[in-house]
Amino acid sequence: MKRLLLVIFCCAFLSGVNAQYKPTWESIDSRPVPGWFEDAKFGIFIHWGLFSVPAFGPTARDGVGVYDRYAEWYWWKSTDPKSPAYPIFTKFQDRVYGKNFKYQDFAEGFTCELFKPDEWADILKRSGARYVVLTSKHHEGFTLWPSAQSWNWNAVDVGPHRDLAGDLIKSVRDKGLRMGYYYSLYEWFNPLYKSDVNAYVDNHMIPQMKDLVTRYKPDILWTDGEWDHPSEVWKSTEFLAWLYNDSPVKNDVVVNDRWGKETRSKHGGIFTTEYDLIHDGNSEGVKFARPWEECRGIGSSFGYNRAEILDDYSTSRQLIGILIDKVARGGNLLLNIGPTADGRIPVIMQQRLHDIGDWLAVNGDAIYKSRAWENAPKVTKDTRLFFTRKGNDLYAICTEWPTQPIAIPAIKKPTRVSLLGFNGTIAMKGNSIVPPAVTPATIPCQYAWVFKLENALSDQRTVR
Repeated sequence: MKRLLLVIFCCAFLSGVNAQYKPTWESIDSRPVPGWFEDAKFGIFIHWGLFSVPAFGPTARDGVGVYDRYAEWYWWKSTDPKSPAYPIFTKFQDRVYGKNFKYQDFAEGFTCELFKPDEWADILKRSGARYVVLTSKHHEGFTLWPSAQSWNWNAVDVGPHRDLAGDLIKSVRDKGLRMGYYYSLYEWFNPLYKSDVNAYVDNHMIPQMKDLVTRYKPDILWTDGEWDHPSEVWKSTEFLAWLYNDSPVKNDVVVNDRWGKETRSKHGGIFTTEYDLIHDGNSEGVKFARPWEECRGIGSSFGYNRAEILDDYSTSRQLIGILIDKVARGGNLLLNIGPTADGRIPVIMQQRLHDIGDWLAVNGDAIYKSRAWENAPKVTKDTRLFFTRKGNDLYAICTEWPTQPIAIPAIKKPTRVSLLGFNGTIAMKGNSIVPPAVTPATIPCQYAWVFKLENALSDQRTVR
């Protein structure tokens, strides 16, 4: 009898371990987001493709909206008279390349001759990021790997004649970082997509995604371009069931929520925001039911935009503030860089990443593996004091150097208080931290400062 019970128990256990996800949103949404993602907190997005050759888009000075400043939309915006940015793109195209120049001709200029994946990986590692997401294929349809579905429209058949996606993932993983790929479900001008979306999904999109997954085993599959059709047309749940049940990355892969026109912040894996927007809705202050991630560029574009000037770029202080804001609200930051067509990460972007890495080297204890604190005051645009927690330890992050005692609400007396990166003693007066006297030689970092209050919280509760 005992042996029979043991067999039943083992069968039940193994059944749970090998649970199969069904191709329904109810089943797909029941899969937990792998824990490594929430622990990582900071990732680097890389938008790179044929759009990196013209490397042009409007800027804030042109008075167009956020989505109209994206240089990676060059092909669409220069052919769509309905776009507010159409006159800006077409004027540039005609003046620089001529009316008879076709977008396909940019493949010749996408040379990548200065692309050194090991150097990129060094820069990304130095930034303090824990994961990387590269555009394997943007809406133009051009792939950065030798995709059979994109014959003669990929980086191996034309342009640099190189497996850019494969070369980079090897170098990045050699540095101990996780890496995955952005993938656009739709393609603006693919004849099959325009004539028969069902055939496109069955014969192009799904085989292409499966090839990407089985070939490189990415940690992330970050889809986009979903808004033309509901997820049923994209066969998203069928693909995700394969990804979660049968693919080589079924246990660790992270996906987002861009799987159909109805799915953002409703279905999939992590929820996503973009320049603080969910589609056209402002996401500031929104509480998310699942782990989430903000993506944005250092400037106003994801693809490299040569028209941007220094004022168009966020400062290092601003970017560190954005990272703190997202993490304090329970999210991740996916910060974008846009390499050049010859394969360089622009120096200004390198400098920003270097500064973020320096800050994280001192203060990463308050960021990595942290969670939002449930008793923190609501984060607004005016917030200058942010909180994260890790177990029973609380972190108070000041984005301005405090000149008065810092009142901390709803905590018990901590066993120790410290300023990360500072060797001196930190005093408490009641529930307030007394800022220390510092000099340029003793202040631990340039931008935001973190006080750690050990054992100041009484339980393990966290919020997103």
